[in-house]
Amino acid sequence: MGVLLVSCNGDCVQSEKVLMGIRHVSRPHYGLQFHPESVATSYGRQMFMNFREITVDYWQGSGTSSNRKLNACMQVPQTVLPFRPFTKKQFTDRKSHINHSSISSLQSNSQRSMGVQLKLRCQKLDSLANKVGGARNIFSKLFGNCNTEESFWLDSSSIEKGRARFSFMGTKGGSLWKQLTFKLSDERNGGQLTISNAQGKVTNMHLENGFLDFLDKELQSFHCDEEDYHRLPFNFCGGYIGYIGYNLKVECGSASNRHKSCAPDACLVFVDNFLAIDHQNDDVYILSLYDKSSKEPSWLDDVRLKLLSLEGLAKEADKERHSWPPEFSPTTAGFISEKSRDHYIQDVEECLRYIKDGESYELCLTTQMRKNVEDIDPLDLYLRLREQNPAPYAAWLNFPKENLCLCCSSPERFLRLDRDGVLEAKPIKGTISRGSTPERDEQLKLQLQCRNDLGQVCDPGSVHVPHLMDVETYATVHTMVSTVRGTKREDVSPVNCIKSAFPGGSMTGAPKLRSMEILDSLESCSRGIYSGSIGYFSINGTFDLNIVIRTVVIHEGEASIGAGGAIVALSKPDDEYEEMILKTSAPTRAIVACQKETHSSELAMHETGS
Repeated sequence: MGVLLVSCNGDCVQSEKVLMGIRHVSRPHYGLQFHPESVATSYGRQMFMNFREITVDYWQGSGTSSNRKLNACMQVPQTVLPFRPFTKKQFTDRKSHINHSSISSLQSNSQRSMGVQLKLRCQKLDSLANKVGGARNIFSKLFGNCNTEESFWLDSSSIEKGRARFSFMGTKGGSLWKQLTFKLSDERNGGQLTISNAQGKVTNMHLENGFLDFLDKELQSFHCDEEDYHRLPFNFCGGYIGYIGYNLKVECGSASNRHKSCAPDACLVFVDNFLAIDHQNDDVYILSLYDKSSKEPSWLDDVRLKLLSLEGLAKEADKERHSWPPEFSPTTAGFISEKSRDHYIQDVEECLRYIKDGESYELCLTTQMRKNVEDIDPLDLYLRLREQNPAPYAAWLNFPKENLCLCCSSPERFLRLDRDGVLEAKPIKGTISRGSTPERDEQLKLQLQCRNDLGQVCDPGSVHVPHLMDVETYATVHTMVSTVRGTKREDVSPVNCIKSAFPGGSMTGAPKLRSMEILDSLESCSRGIYSGSIGYFSINGTFDLNIVIRTVVIHEGEASIGAGGAIVALSKPDDEYEEMILKTSAPTRAIVACQKETHSSELAMHETGS
């Protein structure tokens, strides 16, 4: 047995030979150094065409003049065929498998129809949002004083270029409301679930098969007539809103978690009363979900009157502006980093050694920064963050029983499933700061354009990439984003779609499982909620989840900010550290600005009192 090796001498590697390709001398086996980004280079398409021609030539037993020598090395016995038709037994087995899947699907639908029968009611207020001060003012006036209650705001605060259209908000709701709080056990699987319902009852149970398995069964137990929501322009019609933390990777194929999260590994509330804002048409929807056997709640009429009482407020109520501190180093502003600059750079160098040894192709190394923030109002902090760094997949979540708030300004979608069964991911690969001048700004965008899981759960042939490596511009950074879509298989549940892809590959590396093992060994603390997902799981089988980045997690009086970057063979350790610091810029500045104003207000009150 032998192989032919191909190497190149490039200036980028200072004349060292780099292995680029491998071919077996007699069998049709190939290996190629080929990153997904290469598809957008000058010869990416030609490479695919070459492999296609080699494949066709091989199986047809002929060759073009350029491939005859190659094919001569690839002769195999004529008994090997490109494919063999199904035998009668194979056809019968396949038929049986299809029938079994169909029966399972019917059983699943039958079980769902026997679950909780729900009714959805909706009132629409046309062109109202800006008349009452916009989404910021609506949330602040209706739900902003509920600091002692659970509240949520899935906030599309950046809607330019169609990035996002709808926001959902509310607080502790009606009779169906409940909260799920899950903490992983020390073992690989399972954990403790606490369920608190609207009546104040608290139930504790051990989930041997994990949280996502429980959530899957829970969502399938609800049923709502499609006619109640099919005219809505958005997918969410009630269900669970909250987060799943990074450590739930152990329920999605990862071997273990080296570090245990201080915060719950998942926290979700069942939302039965909520508002939806259509930013495109400026409409406000009031929605209430209730048990068919119970009386229709009065919540819709009550909230409608509150909204109309806000009418007449200026549109500028949603455009409050604050002064911001200049750029600074987080460590000089009192933030404690899990790792010093030198330590982080050493970890980058260690990642490069793993990559050189072939253990991984890309490693998304991260770290955390922390600061005591007992003196600030978390909602005020979030409002400042969304002002400075508006994002399409932003969120505010408040879980007072856990002493936990999330202030998220994420620009990245993890995964969405709509009512048509279309799955969509929008991974970000590459972040760079905005330029100081328009010319420099454009140069930086062009640099990114030169860089660059759904197959397991989608119909064969349906996965496609409508947008490859588009550059999206935000208030403080440019990011490189691709859009991947596919049609969900009918025999796969929504939660199982998530399990096939979680955590987002942009936060791990490739190959995914081995990369997560390496990162666990290098990172000195749990990522916790950072690198997980925030969003909704609707009772109609849809979901929309972000990736938790550009986020302040406030837990027990301490703010933590996670950040990092993808390490590849050409990464430069110093540059990777600077990119990590860049990603903390908006959250750290928002915290500093909030603390300064709090201290100024306290000083003014003290002087007035004296």
